[in-house]
Amino acid sequence: MSSVETRNVTRDSLLLFAQLTFEGRSEAIRVKVRNLSAGGMMAEESGVTASRGDRLMIELRNIGMVKGSVAWAQGNRFGVAFENEIDPKIVRAPVGSTAPAPRYTQPATQPTTFSDEERRLRKL
Repeated sequence: MSSVETRNVTRDSLLLFAQLTFEGRSEAIRVKVRNLSAGGMMAEESGVTASRGDRLMIELRNIGMVKGSVAWAQGNRFGVAFENEIDPKIVRAPVGSTAPAPRYTQPATQPTTFSDEERRLRKL
């Protein structure tokens, strides 16, 4: 896909933090992920000097390490194109989301049929 074709790809706007390591550098950098799609993301960090073509690895929540390269850089923001597509919904999901949601966050349910006793009480 060319860069023109990818401008119409659905992106999730969000704010989360991730650890990024540039190829050839040993230190990991904490960056803000501003938006995310299956093929890439936009990151922001004031102390990072990223250049187009820089190779990197980024650790995304619930996915792990993802390889990519800098597609563009402007000021303290830069775009990353992933080598392989990811599912952005997995990154957005809460960490360890295997437990059921607390009762107070679940929608209230109404019975679909009422017994004779319930109907009689409802008329009061």
